[in-house]
Amino acid sequence: MRTLTGNTASEEMLEAAARQLEASGRYRVLRRLDLPASLTEPDGSLTRLGMFLDIESTSLDPLTCEPIELAIVPFEYRLDGAIVAIHPSFHQFNQPAAPISEEITRITGITNDMVAGQCIDPNAVANFITDAAIIVAHNASFDRPIAERISPAFITKPWACTMSDVNWKEEGFESRRLKDLLAAFGIFFDAHRALDDCEAGIALLAQIIPRSSRRVLETILTMARKSYWRVFAVEAPYDTRDTLRQRGYRWNTAPAFGPRSWWVDLEMKQVEPELRFLEGEIFKRVINLPMQEITAYNRFSCRVTT
Repeated sequence: MRTLTGNTASEEMLEAAARQLEASGRYRVLRRLDLPASLTEPDGSLTRLGMFLDIESTSLDPLTCEPIELAIVPFEYRLDGAIVAIHPSFHQFNQPAAPISEEITRITGITNDMVAGQCIDPNAVANFITDAAIIVAHNASFDRPIAERISPAFITKPWACTMSDVNWKEEGFESRRLKDLLAAFGIFFDAHRALDDCEAGIALLAQIIPRSSRRVLETILTMARKSYWRVFAVEAPYDTRDTLRQRGYRWNTAPAFGPRSWWVDLEMKQVEPELRFLEGEIFKRVINLPMQEITAYNRFSCRVTT
C-alpha cells in the first residue's frame, strides 16, 4: 500500500480538483510547466541530440541588436519526435555597449547590474553545440542571425523553428506566441527569461497537435528535411505590393540577405506555378528572377545571398 506524503497528497487533491473543473465543461485549467512530465521513457531506439536556444537582446532588430542573455538546453529525441531526456544547460549573460533600456528590462527582467562585466564566450558556445544534430528556436528568424554573430559554429548547424515550421493557424491555434501556444495545451510558465523560454520550447516540442495527431517536434523535423526555393520578385511594380503581401511575400532591406525586393519561400512544386502567376499578374511579361535554394542549413539566416 502506497503512503502519500503531505506534498504528494496535496498535489493529488489539487489535480483531482482540476480534473473535476475541466470535466464540468465550464472551466479550463492551466498547469505550471513540468518539463519532466513531457518526456517519453527510452525504449532503446536510436536518438539524436537537439538543442533549444533562446536569446534576449537590446532590441527587436536581429541585425543591429546586441545579445544580453543566451541560453541553450540540450534534449535527446527519437527519430519519431519523442523527447526522452534533458541535459544540463548552457547560460551566459553579455554586457552590451550601451546600457539596457528600461523597456527591455521591463520585458526581460534583465538589469544592467546583472550583465555588468559579463561576456558570452564564443569558444565555449562552439564547444557546447558540437554534437547538436539540430538547433531549435521559437522565432528562429530572430535568434539565428544573432547566434551566428556570437559564434560562427551556428552557421554549420541545421535550424528549425517552433513558431514558423508548424502551420498553427491551420491547426486551429489563434496565436503563434510561445506563451499562448502552451496555454492552448493547458500549460503556463514564467516567460521572457532565456532558460525559461528554452524549457517552455522543449515542452511545446513534446505536445501532440490535435488536428494532425503528430508531435510538434516530428512536424518541425519534417519541415527541416525539406528544401525550398527563395524567389525574389525584383522590381515588382509598386502597386502590386498588397497582392504580393497577401500571397505571403515579405519585403527585404538587408543586402546580405538578398536583393531589396519582395520575396517568398516555396516548395519546388510551387515554384513554376508561382512564376507563371508573377508573369501574368504582377510583371505582365516574361521574367528571370533570382532564386536561392533554402535548406535547414541556411534557412532563417540573414547571410543568405543570391
